[in-house]
Amino acid sequence: MSARPLPFSTPAAQGVDAAGVHAFLDALEAAPDIEPHSLMIIRHGRLVASGWWAPYTSERLHLLYSLSKSFTATAAAIATAEGLLRLDDPVISYFPEFEADITDPRSRAMLVRHVASMASGHEAETIDRALATDRAELVRGFLLVPPERDPGTVFAYNQPTTYTLAAIVQRVTGQPLTEYLRPRLLDPLGIGPAAWLHDRAGRQLGFSGLHATTDAIARLGQLHLQDGVWEGERLLPEGWVAEATRPHIGNGDGTAQGALSDWQQGYGFQFWTSRHGYRGDGAYGQFCLVLPEHDAVIATTAATERMQETLDLVWQHLLPAFGPGPLTGRRASDGDTALRQRLARLALPPAPGKPAPPERAQNWSGAEFTPYGGVCADQPKLTGVGVTAGADGWALRLTEDGHQVDLRVGEAGWAVADEPLPTAVSGGWSDADTLAVDIVFLETPHRLALTCSLPDRTFTAQWRTTPLHSPPLRAMRAPRVSA
Repeated sequence: MSARPLPFSTPAAQGVDAAGVHAFLDALEAAPDIEPHSLMIIRHGRLVASGWWAPYTSERLHLLYSLSKSFTATAAAIATAEGLLRLDDPVISYFPEFEADITDPRSRAMLVRHVASMASGHEAETIDRALATDRAELVRGFLLVPPERDPGTVFAYNQPTTYTLAAIVQRVTGQPLTEYLRPRLLDPLGIGPAAWLHDRAGRQLGFSGLHATTDAIARLGQLHLQDGVWEGERLLPEGWVAEATRPHIGNGDGTAQGALSDWQQGYGFQFWTSRHGYRGDGAYGQFCLVLPEHDAVIATTAATERMQETLDLVWQHLLPAFGPGPLTGRRASDGDTALRQRLARLALPPAPGKPAPPERAQNWSGAEFTPYGGVCADQPKLTGVGVTAGADGWALRLTEDGHQVDLRVGEAGWAVADEPLPTAVSGGWSDADTLAVDIVFLETPHRLALTCSLPDRTFTAQWRTTPLHSPPLRAMRAPRVSA
């Protein structure tokens, strides 16, 4: 189904000063290490601002990374309401086939609420140790890693805890997370297609891998802001939101610098407590910010390693824009109009480049390139690049692990394609001997900078932000979607 539009209003009518949103956009676009992809702002239940930086678009799914965790917790909330799981049950009780293997008393004492709140008793991330113990069954591998402390006494950001919570939900419901959530959450909220990566055991990951729109992020946040009620229907059990979004275990270091970190304010059930409100977040700037004190939700997607800086800009520019009542007058009206026009024309600048040099075009067409130094460090199985000229312009053929991906180069902007991959390509020749293009993988936060050198027939390829799941290029897209 297609998403029903969110109720719309002007910023001024909902007490939002458009000048503050402009200031936020200015700061985002001026920050050299932040590449914004989308922004949605809801105030008093009304969508007051939304925009996507082309070539990203509103209907395009986007990899949410660990923001996926907040959707997993929501699935657990619904399963709890249906009597399918209990927070105070031992985790091992849901996996009786591992009963004989799991002998550590702390692992056996671990409860569902402990994995929901990242309080398994482990003092650090366990995913590498768990996979080394049992790559085929991550739950078993995780439970075989003995916690250093009693469950419930220490916080550690730990992927297998969320994976285990997701595995419990999928076991007790008999469905993948997306299928379970479709009639209970996604359809009631008016969320369209969504897709989740799965592992070799066939489970959807839970801790990462969800692909959804910015609109889906905003609706999840608004549902939590409304205490789990949507259009008069209670979708989440009463009291769940308060429990899921309060700090369960302290995680601050007690320093002045730590007090300014939005990652040291505590953790709930797959939601972080922020200096203002609470949030779900994912690597490289995927945010669902819920601000009860302002009756507001802010949803963003991006590509950045400066996530704290992104939040700082929200606190600096957007929070002061939320006023106590409607704004009136010509200034407010003109501000709203200017903001709406700006949001409609947001765009990432294409990579610089000139057209193919006429005197060398024949040399370039049909040229083949191998990795500089013998191997491409950022994408080791990428072994070849071919450049060809055709009737509709220049094209690239990337060869990776025996598979080929064909892309068209946009010489005057972004060349957008959905097949063989959702991509946007731009760039051109920096000189007669050098072709430099950027490849944006549109259903992810990621961009690959590719440079080919004609004299030595070599190429380099570097990620601006490195994909965390290390997929081949042909897998840099959402799985086939559930709708």
